[in-house]
Amino acid sequence: MTDIKVIHAYRHLYRGLLHAVQFSKPARFIARDQIRAAFRERGAKLNPRSAARTLRFLEAAAASRDLEHNILKNLLLTSYYRRINSQTPWKIVEIALRQPRRGKDVEDHFLKLAFRHYDRTIAMLNKSMGLCLR
Repeated sequence: MTDIKVIHAYRHLYRGLLHAVQFSKPARFIARDQIRAAFRERGAKLNPRSAARTLRFLEAAAASRDLEHNILKNLLLTSYYRRINSQTPWKIVEIALRQPRRGKDVEDHFLKLAFRHYDRTIAMLNKSMGLCLR
């Protein structure tokens, strides 16, 4: 696939995402970072069919506040809180280095399990509908 087609696919998907989230601040930055990461992945190939289906999904999400809009909103909200939880403030790191806690390890383990199930659900959604959501 030529570079021009990849660039156009990126622009169309990004524009569709912006319209779908109605340019709201936390959602547009999360969406931008996700689409950038997807297009910068090494060895990733663009599937024009799934890109077109994803674009139609985003157009449907932008057109009305139906199921597509709620799915996209929840995907971006989960991604936002996932990013926030992964960033540990320096004060907590200092305290953890002085006094390691057993409860935090258990909590992190359950978070990883929950996100593993969530990631598998998104992968099944992508596979069944032919989308390329993250």
